[in-house]
Amino acid sequence: MKCIVAGHQAVTEAEFAELALGTPVELWLGVEGESDEERAARLDAARDILADPEFGSLADDLIRLAARVVDDHPDLFNVIPLVRPARRRPVRRGVAA
Repeated sequence: MKCIVAGHQAVTEAEFAELALGTPVELWLGVEGESDEERAARLDAARDILADPEFGSLADDLIRLAARVVDDHPDLFNVIPLVRPARRRPVRRGVAA
């Protein structure tokens, strides 16, 4: 099945995310080995994009996309459901005074 967003074909998941969000994924996640200066410039650009009214819902879109990826591929994140322990009543010993 082909993933086509805005007339462009997405081959990888990263390309799909980039086309869906309208920005490169690296802008939000960074790249390995980036310098402090590169990180500051990237974060500055990200703030400018979030301030643009056209991308007003981008933060919500990113959260929605991240939640969908975690839900669809929990094995990528080693996510396991936590079992809540049964509620235990405290054991009372002794005689009431």
